[in-house]
Amino acid sequence: MKFRRHSREEVGINLTPLIDVVFLLLIFFMVSTTFTRETQLSIDLPEAEGQPKQPPEKLIEILIDESGIYRVNGQTLADNQMRTLQAAIRRYSGGDMTLPMFIVADAQAAHEDVVKAMDAAGQMGYAHLNITTRQPVAPPALSGSREAP
Repeated sequence: MKFRRHSREEVGINLTPLIDVVFLLLIFFMVSTTFTRETQLSIDLPEAEGQPKQPPEKLIEILIDESGIYRVNGQTLADNQMRTLQAAIRRYSGGDMTLPMFIVADAQAAHEDVVKAMDAAGQMGYAHLNITTRQPVAPPALSGSREAP
């Protein structure tokens, strides 16, 4: 006996609507996304070698402590105004703009106070300012011998 084969219709999923939705989502995200370029400042700091210079006999030293109080050649100023700072610099320099000027700021001092001191000196005509730093403290050397527990 001869049996008739039944032809089966293949079941499939139509992917066309899915592809349409994916493209619509892609277009939506491309249009709604803002592309911002992140900026950052890359700084390569120089390294210094050599011996420190001996300070000259007559100089102007502006010391800025962590609370923003100025001292010019060791004398504490009455306030933190720029006019007071300029008057103290003028008094110690005697009008000589060629004297070397050193700005010594505490590590915790506000950047604003340091810039104010630099601005005061620049307005008075000082072109060469020195900002002092300290040598980094080397970590203590480890001993080669260890005690047994």
